Amino acid sequence: MKDIYKLIWTDEALNGLKEIFNYFERRFAKKDTQEFARKLDERLELLKTSPKTFAFTNKSKNIRRTVIARLTSVYYRIEGNEVQIISVFDNRQNPDILKQ
Repeated sequence: MKDIYKLIWTDEALNGLKEIFNYFERRFAKKDTQEFARKLDERLELLKTSPKTFAFTNKSKNIRRTVIARLTSVYYRIEGNEVQIISVFDNRQNPDILKQ
């Protein structure tokens, strides 16, 4: 049986997620927003069971990245039995603004 990791969200990640959903709701059909939410849920479930699946970022050997949709990534770190969601990031932004 696989270990189940607990997801811990930072304030920055929650704010980023809120901004991305607000953007989707303003710019896309409800169906597209729901599809994004489904993809996000699937990826979060995968992070709970297999967080080491995704590669480390170029800047840190402690922070990993997974792409949810073409324009959205989730940055996270593994600490014991927790997956700390650091940022939900709009890939159109400059990645240097990420706090690492």
